Amino acid sequence: MPETRPVPVTVPSLAARKRRSGAEPIVMVTAYDAPGARVADAAGVDVILVGDSVANNVLGYEDTLQVTVDDMVHHTAAVARARPGALVVADLPWLSYHLDAADTVRNAARLVRAGAQAVKLEGGRVRVPMIEALVSAEIPVMGHLGLTPQSVHAMGGYRVQGTSHGAAEGLVADAKAIVSAGCFALVVEGVPGPLGDRVTETVDVPVIGIGAGPGCDGQVLVFHDVLGLGDRTPPRFVRRYADLGDEAVAALSRFAADVRAGSFPDDSETYH
Repeated sequence: MPETRPVPVTVPSLAARKRRSGAEPIVMVTAYDAPGARVADAAGVDVILVGDSVANNVLGYEDTLQVTVDDMVHHTAAVARARPGALVVADLPWLSYHLDAADTVRNAARLVRAGAQAVKLEGGRVRVPMIEALVSAEIPVMGHLGLTPQSVHAMGGYRVQGTSHGAAEGLVADAKAIVSAGCFALVVEGVPGPLGDRVTETVDVPVIGIGAGPGCDGQVLVFHDVLGLGDRTPPRFVRRYADLGDEAVAALSRFAADVRAGSFPDDSETYH
């Protein structure tokens, strides 16, 4: 595998990476444990997101709403122990930043103590007080707009957002508001490509797209979707680069066959 980058990615260095200024596009993937973090970092990604999508991809839940702060602390700490040079960003899970600013800061602080260098939260103008409180506590914040998985019930499912003129204008206004409140970067998910382009052009911080078209300042995908792990049908915006799930099943099937045939272990695999 390629060697880990010599210079770690930081919040200030990432915040400066706008493509219109000539910067290289940002690469972000999720990871939920130390082995995943090592693989992602060795591949040279810029940002590792300890996403609340751990719910769907690791813990077996149907949505992200079941994940707790304790879960996120556990997985953030596992990723941080890999000591990646990529920036580690951890998701604030559902209801950990919705009640008041003090509660938000306390929950974010637990993720930082676990090893996160920044936190991510979902939502627009309604989140401004929480973002300001986090920034005041010197906790860097990444925003998340568009298709926000924690709002799955309010949205009526995982649906493309910003398809009407009013919804698109509202999303642009949300982007301006949360950047003004202090977000150093945004994730924009599940919106038409032209809207992803418009948000990217409107704000002065990097916009990382996921199903938001090729015009964003970077792209993020889920580790398991990229590598073909798991059994869910990936969304339209996913490009699968490997089928490791099928390869893992085949390898374990060969192991099982060797055990049942008595050919594993052999003499070279036995202590004498």
